[in-house]
Amino acid sequence: MPRLIPPTKASPSPQPEIPTDAREWANVLAEVPLFAHLNRRQLRKVAGECRIRRMHEGAEIVRTGEPGNVLFVVLDGEVSVRRRGVPAIPLGIGSFFGELALLADAPRTATVVAVRPVVCLTISRSRFHKLLREEPAIAIAVIGELAGRLQAAYAAA
Repeated sequence: MPRLIPPTKASPSPQPEIPTDAREWANVLAEVPLFAHLNRRQLRKVAGECRIRRMHEGAEIVRTGEPGNVLFVVLDGEVSVRRRGVPAIPLGIGSFFGELALLADAPRTATVVAVRPVVCLTISRSRFHKLLREEPAIAIAVIGELAGRLQAAYAAA
């Protein structure tokens, strides 16, 4: 699968470099359900609080039971989500994990390991909360998405 390339920095080369400025990844954040209802300006604000992290093959990115405080969006590579008693779930480019860590102070529910070298866009809970205090409209949009998820969960139960 090809790498995700932000529209402002698309490269004609077959293997473009991953831009290191997280602000260029607003389009990728738009695909994360938690941020799906944000407008372009709000997505750029969220992206401005993100960081790029690179992990080597075999790296344990998060571990079951440990405190979680970071959301990860896979920009390049592949990870494996592992939970006891459940088959491993592969996640590739454009996938995300750890979104609940932005909102709840709870331990991780799975271990995630890099299957091969991985580049992720990350945002920490502290940066996200700072942004929500500065931009209440983002908080309202996120709450709307969460409300929709709760409604869907109740309907399915």
